[in-house]
Amino acid sequence: MAGGAALLESEVRELIRRRGLDPAQDDSDVREIIAAAVADYDDRSLRGLVPRLDDLDLTSKELHDAISGFGPLQSYLDDPEVEEIWINEPGKVFVARHGRPELTTTLLTEEHVHDLVERMLRTSGRRLDLSTPFVDATLPGGERLHVVIPDVTRRHWAVNIRKYLVRARRLSDLVALGSLTDQAAAFLHAAVASGLNILVSGATQAGKTTMVNALGGSIPAHEHVVTCEEVFELQLAGRDVVAMQCRQPNLEGTGEIPLRRLVKEALRMRPDRLLIGEVREAEALDMLIALNAGIPGACTIHANSARDAVVKMCTLPLLAGENISDRFVVPTVAAAFDVVVHLDLDRRGHRRVAEIAAMSGRVEQGVVEISSLFERRTGELVRSDGFPPHVERFERSGFDLRDLLARR
Repeated sequence: MAGGAALLESEVRELIRRRGLDPAQDDSDVREIIAAAVADYDDRSLRGLVPRLDDLDLTSKELHDAISGFGPLQSYLDDPEVEEIWINEPGKVFVARHGRPELTTTLLTEEHVHDLVERMLRTSGRRLDLSTPFVDATLPGGERLHVVIPDVTRRHWAVNIRKYLVRARRLSDLVALGSLTDQAAAFLHAAVASGLNILVSGATQAGKTTMVNALGGSIPAHEHVVTCEEVFELQLAGRDVVAMQCRQPNLEGTGEIPLRRLVKEALRMRPDRLLIGEVREAEALDMLIALNAGIPGACTIHANSARDAVVKMCTLPLLAGENISDRFVVPTVAAAFDVVVHLDLDRRGHRRVAEIAAMSGRVEQGVVEISSLFERRTGELVRSDGFPPHVERFERSGFDLRDLLARR
């Protein structure tokens, strides 16, 4: 802001300070002060006492964004088309719409970036300093914030804000978006309802969390669901659900709660279903143990294909310690997961299911056997030759598996 708008902002901030309001908590009072201050300013401008403002409504919104929101970034946070915001340096603010990045006209200063990050972290209880140069947090609106500072970065603070836009609460929503076919969605719904374990794979921003959220919509309503995530992203509204997220260490270096701990604690909550946001490290072992204990579930993993996802899942548990060997892990992975759903993001920014594969539970010469159920051919997701395990589970849940997978 400049000129009259800057003067008005300073006046509003002073009024808020005098009344002892917290802009983050007393939003309605702040809006009243802004409205009264803008009206008073307009009256003074008509008498020539202060510079005139061209658009009072725009000025009111910018004031609210600057005081109660996150300044110039607030408009992107409010825009339902913007999926992600990142700052490489103060003069380079990018956004992604429909999977495609674009450089914005927003220009910030170094001090402005630092102030915005401090305000974003205020409600999270997480910190950022030389001893902790990375931070992963959730904003009040549910967005995921990740920040890295020098000397890990070369010079500027690197800020990334990922918005989780709930475009799919059920698999039918993914069909409407063009990510799935009706037949594939019907099969996945039956697989979840029948208690099969599902591994969701794909690249960054391919829609893995959205897929798990949509799969969650097929979980029977009477089941007790526990979710474990680094930061809250899954949104299973209207269900019997306990959501847990990790915690960073405090200033004394204690109090950290990693994902492995969450998975272990989840097992003490008698879950009927366990959903893990993403496995990257040794927590894969704890998840495998849970799934092999008869608790159905799903998780996500970064991978380039369904086969790569299975191979990676066979590797990550080895990080848990030297006493964990592939002779234990490989057959455990084969027995733990039943279906792999692989997603991709095409050049036009469209997220779609690239392949759905079945795991038979068999291992041949150290390789987990998988077969393709659905695959992309000339851009269409079509039925392949594979067949999933646990036909009896589908039958108990009232599904005719052969009819679901019949070629059409």
